[in-house]
Amino acid sequence: MNIQGWAEIVFTIGLAVGLGWPLGIYMARVWRGESTWLDPVLKPVERVFYATSGVDPDKGQNWLGYAIAMLAFNAAGFVVLYAILRFQNVLPLNPQGFAGMNPHLAFNTAISFVSNSNWQFYSGESATSHLSQMAGFTVQNFVSPVMGIAVAAALARAFAANRGESVGNFWTDLVRNTLYVLLPLSIIMALVLAALGVPQTLAAHVDAHTIEGAKQTIALGPVASQEAIKQLGTNGGGFFGANSAHPFENPSSWTDLIEIVSMLVVGFACAVAFGIVAGARKDARALLIAMVILVGAGAAGIYAAETQATPALVAAHVQSTPNMEGKEVRFGAASSSLFAAVTTGVADGAINAQHESLTPLGGGIALFLMQLGELAPGGDGSGLYAMVHMALLAVFIAGLMVGRTPEYLGKKIEAREIKYVMLSALIMTVAILGFAAVALVLPIAMKTMSASGPHGLSEILYAYTSATANNGSAFGGLAGNTDWWDTTMGIAMAVGRYGYAVPVLAVAGSLVGKPKLAPTAGTLPTDNGLFIGLVIGVVIILGGLQFFPALALGPIVEHFQMLGMMAH
Repeated sequence: MNIQGWAEIVFTIGLAVGLGWPLGIYMARVWRGESTWLDPVLKPVERVFYATSGVDPDKGQNWLGYAIAMLAFNAAGFVVLYAILRFQNVLPLNPQGFAGMNPHLAFNTAISFVSNSNWQFYSGESATSHLSQMAGFTVQNFVSPVMGIAVAAALARAFAANRGESVGNFWTDLVRNTLYVLLPLSIIMALVLAALGVPQTLAAHVDAHTIEGAKQTIALGPVASQEAIKQLGTNGGGFFGANSAHPFENPSSWTDLIEIVSMLVVGFACAVAFGIVAGARKDARALLIAMVILVGAGAAGIYAAETQATPALVAAHVQSTPNMEGKEVRFGAASSSLFAAVTTGVADGAINAQHESLTPLGGGIALFLMQLGELAPGGDGSGLYAMVHMALLAVFIAGLMVGRTPEYLGKKIEAREIKYVMLSALIMTVAILGFAAVALVLPIAMKTMSASGPHGLSEILYAYTSATANNGSAFGGLAGNTDWWDTTMGIAMAVGRYGYAVPVLAVAGSLVGKPKLAPTAGTLPTDNGLFIGLVIGVVIILGGLQFFPALALGPIVEHFQMLGMMAH
């Protein structure tokens, strides 16, 4: 550890917050349907979408109609992407001549991208055509994060309403957030990445000759455009198997900084937009500060763990330098640690270092960040509504302690809302621990593991946590792409996405019809340091109660085993 590494972490997170603030103000205008500076260009395009699809943008929906529209759209997206992957061998833009994916892998991959997970049991440069990448993955890389942003916008409107009925229109939110937010940001970022050396071409490959005179075939493709929306949309699926550790996806420290900031910026912006739309700027700022503290603490913990020498190598008098296994030398320990914390805190899943090569403590922190619900700041929109759920739980607990009906942002929080909050939290827990428990006793699942003991348990926990939390990163020792892993992880991704989002909309539907109450002397302040600490406490305690026993048998035991090697 050194001051330069700590400064890099602080500067990067601070830059993301600084950029997220004006972006959030702009996004609030988009959520409200107000005019923006892009209207002269995009308003005609927006009208074409409504006219061709028969959507009335001014017609609101209740929470159930909103949820049905969201699920129907995602189901259609799954079918289209599944078909593209299965039949890419007979479709155009396949210069590599790749075969169609087998049914189980296509099922897993289609759900993965539709649910904003982007888990990959394949290497993009050796398994998917340009058409699959651009018409399949890129489309979902735009619309799947927009789904999260749309649900967050619906929740914000519910808090702003006074005995209202509508939480908005899903189709309007889908079109506006795609056209006015992610599309222009992605175009700008793609141009910047291409200028910094990231390839953008339809060529399949280029032949090069090494110093020894041998011929080498280097895979190419439309990488810059994929990389831009991959990070801005907290998608994380890499064009190449090595993801952002590949020099074509992430060639320099400048691109690394841009990618880390882009993972964070929209999540922070959603918190700002939520505060403006809900009429609670100070309260949303408190949530934003809680997000920053959680991701900063995660980055600090991983950095501290990864800058220690590996005990076994020290004991053998082989090495006394920090653990650089699985890390890119061009990025170093600080950037790799920050990238790991950010990608697991924001539901992105991209990597610039191999997470299985992290120390047990470093890998355990990354795992725990996902198990907290990925709300630091979480995926686009999804992290915000997960944090709001934790705030609702915090005010409910505080209300029980003082004997008052809890309120949040002028809305009474009653048993119905808390039941929905706990439903979403428990669905995630059951999916992670349930699937992991079954996998641990099935030979068909265990035979694909590269490790046994505590680390083997960590590999399984990480896999199902990453899937259910819609993250997509992995411990590389789990050799998946079998019928068991493709199917069960596909189901876990769907449960984690829609099992959480639908209860959020149910909460919005319950709140929208309630009166907006003015604060009184007995109202719990939700914009100060005490409440920030309360929310963080609820997040950590809830995650700890659910997952600490499993973590104690996995990364924590492995950490003490590693320390024990020092004595020998």
